Amino acid sequence: MYGKCQESLDTTGRTEKQMMGNTEKAEEPRIFGWSVGEIAELKTQFDVFRFMKRITEHYGCRAFMVLNLPHATSLELSNNTVITNWPAELMSLFDREGMMQTSPVLRRLRASTVPFTFDLDAVTAERQGPARGLFGRFGVVRGAYFPVHDMSGSRGAVSLAGDGLPFTHQQMMELMYISVHVFERLAEIRNLDVRTTDTLTDREVDCLNWTAAGKTSAEIAEILGLSEHTVNHYLNRAAKKLDTVNRTQAVAKALRIGLIK
Repeated sequence: MYGKCQESLDTTGRTEKQMMGNTEKAEEPRIFGWSVGEIAELKTQFDVFRFMKRITEHYGCRAFMVLNLPHATSLELSNNTVITNWPAELMSLFDREGMMQTSPVLRRLRASTVPFTFDLDAVTAERQGPARGLFGRFGVVRGAYFPVHDMSGSRGAVSLAGDGLPFTHQQMMELMYISVHVFERLAEIRNLDVRTTDTLTDREVDCLNWTAAGKTSAEIAEILGLSEHTVNHYLNRAAKKLDTVNRTQAVAKALRIGLIK
């Protein structure tokens, strides 16, 4: 999945503004400063997902991924992915073909903490198999990986890829900075979610489960042998503990963090 590192200088003679295409270079510092400042305000994993979609589009890419660095014996990339907008078919085919076991990207991520670029043409020369056809079909032909770690020392990486021009050195620096903060913020959100799970009572979880199943408060009250008022109390308290504004949002967050099935 990766090729040779990007050369220190642009050998094509293009100016940085030309390499940016239709993006105005003068706007980059303002957008970059706004983007990084926003990360600390992201409250949920879905907020981070939407933020990364905007970053991906801004830098002229198609796909992003935030992943925990897989163990050498791990078999599926999907099990190590935190958030991504990779097409489901691409992820499924990648895992089905067992491509993670032979991925030069993962070998490099395990061996180094230096950001690097990749190009599908170079990948083809390094590995046998369906990589070129698979990634080319989805327009993921070049991009970069940014090794990161969280406060506990757990390692991971952030990647952006597409079929646009290679990243400039300025863009690589910006994306490395963004990647560090995004990975750290996701770890903070995960830790908050774990603590929230520990504070919910069994009755609150029961009420969330039945709400997710489409039951009304009156129906839940009959099932659990409680009053409707008590059920509403449990649901309101669960919503508050989950930092949501209503039972619908509470159920959505409980499903996302695996509190209910």
